[in-house]
Amino acid sequence: MRKIVPYFLTLALLGACAQKPKFNALTMPVANTIAVKDTDTKDSIVLKAAHVVPTANQYEALKNEFIAFIHFGPNTFTRMEWGNGTEDPKIFDLQNLDTDQWCKAMRDAGMKKVVFTAKHHDGFVLWQSRYTQHGIMSSPFMDGKGDVLKELSKSCEKYGLKLGVYLSPADLYQIENEEGLYGNLSEYTERTIPRAVAGRPFENKTTFTFKVDDYNEYFLNQLFELLTEYGPIHEVWFDGAHPKRKGGQTYNYLAWKELIRALAPETVIFGKEDIRWCGNEAGETRDTEWNVIPYQEDPAKLNRFADITAEDIGSREKLYDAKFLHYQQAEINTSIREGWFYRDDTDQKVRSTDDVFDMYERSVGGNTTFLLNIPPNREGKFSPEDVRVLEEVGQRIKETYTDNLLAAAQGPKNVLDTDSDSHEVFDKQNSEMIVSTETPITLNRFVIQEAIATHGERVEKHALDAWINNEWQEIAVASNIGYKRILRFPEVTTNKLRIRFIQSRWYPAISNIGAFYYNTRPPQLAIVRDVNGMVTIAPKKEDFGWKPHGRDISGGLNGDYTIRYTTDGSEPTGDSPIYEENFLLAKGEVKAVAQIHDQFGAVAGTEFGVIKKDWKLLQQSSAEQGKEAAAAFDANNNTFWQSTPNNGGVHYLSIDLGKEYALKGFAYTPQKKHSEGMIERGILKASADGTSWKTLESFAFGNLINDPTTRKHTFKSIVNTRYIRIESKEIAGGGKTAAIAELDFLME
Repeated sequence: MRKIVPYFLTLALLGACAQKPKFNALTMPVANTIAVKDTDTKDSIVLKAAHVVPTANQYEALKNEFIAFIHFGPNTFTRMEWGNGTEDPKIFDLQNLDTDQWCKAMRDAGMKKVVFTAKHHDGFVLWQSRYTQHGIMSSPFMDGKGDVLKELSKSCEKYGLKLGVYLSPADLYQIENEEGLYGNLSEYTERTIPRAVAGRPFENKTTFTFKVDDYNEYFLNQLFELLTEYGPIHEVWFDGAHPKRKGGQTYNYLAWKELIRALAPETVIFGKEDIRWCGNEAGETRDTEWNVIPYQEDPAKLNRFADITAEDIGSREKLYDAKFLHYQQAEINTSIREGWFYRDDTDQKVRSTDDVFDMYERSVGGNTTFLLNIPPNREGKFSPEDVRVLEEVGQRIKETYTDNLLAAAQGPKNVLDTDSDSHEVFDKQNSEMIVSTETPITLNRFVIQEAIATHGERVEKHALDAWINNEWQEIAVASNIGYKRILRFPEVTTNKLRIRFIQSRWYPAISNIGAFYYNTRPPQLAIVRDVNGMVTIAPKKEDFGWKPHGRDISGGLNGDYTIRYTTDGSEPTGDSPIYEENFLLAKGEVKAVAQIHDQFGAVAGTEFGVIKKDWKLLQQSSAEQGKEAAAAFDANNNTFWQSTPNNGGVHYLSIDLGKEYALKGFAYTPQKKHSEGMIERGILKASADGTSWKTLESFAFGNLINDPTTRKHTFKSIVNTRYIRIESKEIAGGGKTAAIAELDFLME
């Protein structure tokens, strides 16, 4: 058994302070960015990394924890993910708007801030801008006098939410319009921001002078409007999307930053040195998410920031090659629906409460911020299903994390209090702490936080032990901590817990800990069918619909459960058959739900088409070695057909289904290994003999690279055929090859 040193002795040895010091251990100063010298050793680089801290704004942003994204605009009415900039503003036919309903639902979910798409890539603005007519002022909404952002700002104030804005640097309207400013090859000259507009004076009389071109001037003028007329702005959100380039247009971010810092001193900037993208849009999290990031150049001087998508971005090995060490936290972003914009309430799936709560725990409990998009519908409201999920997630957060089971525990005072500014410091010899309770507690969640505001990120590995049967038993182990780590494990009952700091970059400084209990729910389910038509139902691990993150959200923590199912598309109930073994299904929609006692989980459903065991390949345009055409109909989404480049020619597969079927549509599943080969536009053909082909219909699937999920196309009328052919007309991203993970043909 390890020797236990009392925590108060550790404090005495190190002279730990419960208040914010100017300098931390050994008086090394902390900073948001620290330069690495050529003379630095590996040890000194690690020591410097342990003294990189967030700015006050970054720290406040982390404390928001759970925030909202809102995508709204012409795409809501066209049902497209990305507009093209040529939409008639009249398409934004909003009749009603209820931003109070948005904010109430977000508050009920436990969210602290909302980031609103004031302008998406189509260039359509949702506020009364002085600098364009391509926006809400030219729409039917309130006869052109409406202002969605203003209404949202008032609702945020009413419901206690902070407000952020997403102003897309890309602007397809300014690209496609003959008089557009984007890429018009204008000269860089001195410009005054804001540009005066007759009859529309600003209450804020501050002006700036920047040497910029026409488009950057336009962008700065709109930033000025957003930052001065819509209440305090707490986040400005930029992405790197370039749907189309023109004229070599570049963005003068350093000028934008100067304006933002001056006009919105509480703001953090996403996509730049304040906050970084996590690297996916699926809600996926890294098991180890360091916010101390290595850079080759000083981030404060960078005009452009590359996406950071590698699995390992902040380990010691990565730090050794740095020229600068910089605090840059991550946001974990995804959408509650399939896609960023609302399409419908029938085919557009909504993430389950289980999935959203799991992402909340992994992101907030993984040293990041959780940014969840909720797209309003064409009625100007959040749809009922979205509201239900938000309310249930908020209830779970309250039920799980309101009552700290260590509230009356004995142990380090400055760790057990609720003050995030107090902390305890531990050294390498005295690197553990013990807390005890008068009576046993039952827990399956443990929260631990470092004093990152004053001491930075230090712990590299830690473990949690419980005193069970008169001995210590390890119940959880993880790597770093940072702002917050949530440890999840099967429930245990104990009256004594031990936290061990196994490896650290410098003396660990811990601000808060807590023990909690999560009321376990039944797991989500996945339904699959093999080539022979045998259906398997099991806890969901790989496919979460839009932007699959591949996590098993049941986590092995769900205990005993029963699966009930139906095969006629009806909702399963407690009287439905119990799934005990695989079963044969010729066609139809299987729905299934997991049950623990009287509690039911989320209903899963999958529609199956023609069984694939008798399918045969007739023809193919080409195939890479190891990626032959048979992989496109082997009932395995992890394998795929990939054609070879053919200088812009057609890529195709011709298939014999084995016999004639009455088909109502087809489903295309793109491969997800990389972005090459996704068929964005194509043609379906049928044949009576497998030789002569007749065109059936064209199909189009948008935003495949960012949304590589199964897409369905319904035929205008029933097609009776045995032989069918799919041909590409356009590959996403201008690709030269085609790829198919799986084809399915749906029967009447």
